[in-house]
Amino acid sequence: MLSAAEFLPQSVTFLGGGKFHQIVAKAVAENWAALPMGMRVTQFGQALLGTKYVAWTLEIDDRIESPSVNFSGLDCWTFFEIALGLARMLGKRQRDYSPSDLLRQIEWTRYRGGVCRGHYLDRIHYLDEWFTDNAARGNIRAVTREVGPVVRLKERANDEMSLNPKLYRYLRTNPALVPAMRQIEAGLERVPFDFIPKQQIAACEPRIQSGDVIGIVTHRAHVFCSHVGLAVRAQDGVCRFMHASLKHKKVVVDRSIHDYLAGIQSHAGIVVGRPL
Repeated sequence: MLSAAEFLPQSVTFLGGGKFHQIVAKAVAENWAALPMGMRVTQFGQALLGTKYVAWTLEIDDRIESPSVNFSGLDCWTFFEIALGLARMLGKRQRDYSPSDLLRQIEWTRYRGGVCRGHYLDRIHYLDEWFTDNAARGNIRAVTREVGPVVRLKERANDEMSLNPKLYRYLRTNPALVPAMRQIEAGLERVPFDFIPKQQIAACEPRIQSGDVIGIVTHRAHVFCSHVGLAVRAQDGVCRFMHASLKHKKVVVDRSIHDYLAGIQSHAGIVVGRPL
């Protein structure tokens, strides 16, 4: 695989190198590469427990887009993405691993078609598109229908970013990007979107595996998914939600998935992707 398309210096794009090397050294010493993919993702997710929650970690420049990693602070997207990227990276057995190796894995899953050309709109900004794009390229298997009964999301706008461009550093600085962003959103609105309602999740949890990517579908207007994390089956057999939590201000293993959703009125259900 080619090296990452690094359009900005690593002093900007890769923060927390010491933690990266510490985690990777442990993974190599304990041969996590021999684990099934889901368990490998889980191990890396657990290695990130306690990392503080920091919002907007993807917005690193005013104009130039580049794959990035921040081990010093994670939001919900970068948490699951880094755990997955580390698991994929370790699957390529080599003598040692560098920040560029992880950045290439991040590029492969974060950007449409796996390619960043330095443009903000190369990035996949909506979780529903992340599931579709990465499933099409064989990075995950979309298992929502296998896990449980689904319902189709009723017709809804998926335009949170174009509606609120001042919240996003790149769009705020480059308002000319907003019409193109709206075109991307309009395309996503035409793709049928099925999910498991939260009332059905407790019965479905036995079919969810550790390391599965759990996208939280929302009742909120203007967006399909509002949060994301990983499934982890604890020693007590309960399938819990591991995520970068705004409430707890750090990465945590939370309650069971169904209890977590039941506790937040705006949560409508889940979609499930299985890392390959």
